Amino acid sequence: VQLQASGGGLVQAGDSLRLSCVAGEGTYAIGWFRQAPGKERGFVAAITWRSNRSYYGGPVKGRFTIDKDNARNTVYLQMNSLKPEDTAVYYCAGRPYSGNFYRADEYDYWGQGTLVTVSS
Repeated sequence: VQLQASGGGLVQAGDSLRLSCVAGEGTYAIGWFRQAPGKERGFVAAITWRSNRSYYGGPVKGRFTIDKDNARNTVYLQMNSLKPEDTAVYYCAGRPYSGNFYRADEYDYWGQGTLVTVSS
């Protein structure tokens, strides 16, 4: 299953950005993870295709929203009130079944990542 992430860029603190992930068919859910330089990859958000359940990591709750367009096989990550600590490479990932949505090792398919840089 191929995934293509896009939408990253350079923004200022307080700005908004929307990431997109186009996914091939065959996944149960899509998640977003991020990795800043020198840090481990961390969970951002996830959404299931059929039941539309969504999950969020603590640092982004209330600021980020994950949504999808089933007809376009696309998952979006709307990021509002961005902070410099949100700076990272953002990856979308696909998983073939339910489970612990917060664990990166439960996702089998990964996109190439898109860089988000938030300046102060």
